[in-house]
Amino acid sequence: MARKVTISVPDELYEKMSKWRSSFNFSKIFQKTIAGMIQSKEEFRQKIKAEFDFSAIIERLRREKLETEINFWEKGKKDALEWLKTAHYKDILYALKWIPNDDPARDEKLGDYFSQQLKKLSEIDFAEIPEQANRVVHQIVQKYMDGWKQGIQEFWNTAKEEIYAK
Repeated sequence: MARKVTISVPDELYEKMSKWRSSFNFSKIFQKTIAGMIQSKEEFRQKIKAEFDFSAIIERLRREKLETEINFWEKGKKDALEWLKTAHYKDILYALKWIPNDDPARDEKLGDYFSQQLKKLSEIDFAEIPEQANRVVHQIVQKYMDGWKQGIQEFWNTAKEEIYAK
């Protein structure tokens, strides 16, 4: 059974296709091209899995990803404790209720600080990461921010009783 699929083409290509419609079976050309591309991808994946210990590589990369996330979380926590050394009371209160968004460098109160901190994260050169990897960068920055928030909260939990003691 054949299924009907609709594709979009630019106007210029459509005009050319219209002129050559009687000379080509565009449906067959599309089918052969797509089938060939899929077969090529499937063969490549099979080759990778056959020639490499694919599961061992994936497991190693997962461990490295976890280590990277932990390192960024710890870096965030350490940076928070460093920030607290000079932070003003009202800034600490703001940081406690602050919820990081997708771009902490744009926050009206903490934006300048985070702009500088994120530039210092030299383990990953963010400018070199391909566009499709933005989700990975976001996850790493999120781990850093989680660590930072945790550092602020842990400090506050320890210090608040002494601050309000008098």
